[in-house]
Amino acid sequence: MATLPKDLWIPQLAFRRMAEDDVPAVIAAERAGYTFPWSEGIFRDCLRAGYVCRVAELDQSLVGYGILSVGAGEAHVLNLCVRPEYRCRGLGRRLLQHLIDLSRAAAAQDLFLEVRPSNLAAVRLYQAMGLQQVGVRRGYYQAEHCREDAVVMRLTLNG
Repeated sequence: MATLPKDLWIPQLAFRRMAEDDVPAVIAAERAGYTFPWSEGIFRDCLRAGYVCRVAELDQSLVGYGILSVGAGEAHVLNLCVRPEYRCRGLGRRLLQHLIDLSRAAAAQDLFLEVRPSNLAAVRLYQAMGLQQVGVRRGYYQAEHCREDAVVMRLTLNG
């Protein structure tokens, strides 16, 4: 995939439902983006469970994805990833905004997510989008030599 200049706005970014056929490209993005990626089975389980699974495409090429669970008045971003070569170009912001819009449309009152405190770019993005820290999950994430905490963040949506 070609690398884009960091200041390039990408108006042709398109979102659509994730399909079973997308899983190999999603896995490739997940492995490129994370040291401890989700397994193929987890993505397939999310599709089977009926979670809100979306892909972001640029010129029909998968550049990111998001997985959202919505129920009981809450939305939870389970996974959000932009391929490393497309980061810092506003795609993560647009993908998160898409998930926020879907959460509002589903009448969720709050949106939650967990983030590694070491992922400063993601923490800054979430803060810029209005999410606030509401807790910490100790030892939530697998890490190289131990476990890493998760910062729990919330955005009030409808109310």
